[in-house]
Amino acid sequence: MAEHANLTTLTDSNFEEEVLNADQPVLVDFWATWCGPCRQIAPIVEELADEFEGRAKVGKVDVDDNPQTAQEYGVRSIPTLLFFKNGEVQEQLVGAAGKQPLKKQLEALTGQPA
Repeated sequence: MAEHANLTTLTDSNFEEEVLNADQPVLVDFWATWCGPCRQIAPIVEELADEFEGRAKVGKVDVDDNPQTAQEYGVRSIPTLLFFKNGEVQEQLVGAAGKQPLKKQLEALTGQPA
């Protein structure tokens, strides 16, 4: 995965600090390199990271490298997108969602349109 400025790479070891203790809403994309639909939505996730910069955090968890976090949140199929606020899961979307449902959920959590 190419690095993207506003995208946070999440791991088993930094998940608590980056997501659960975040002072803003967080969209977490559980993905894997071999997952076609995951690659399909990657550009959308990156766009949202840019659009919500400063108001929400967007991160990705590679489930192959970080099985503990994926297991902890019951991620059985990917892509799975979890929306966190104040350390709690607020919403979950499974499968390759379009940009609008993701954007709408982030707007709801931040209380502001993109």
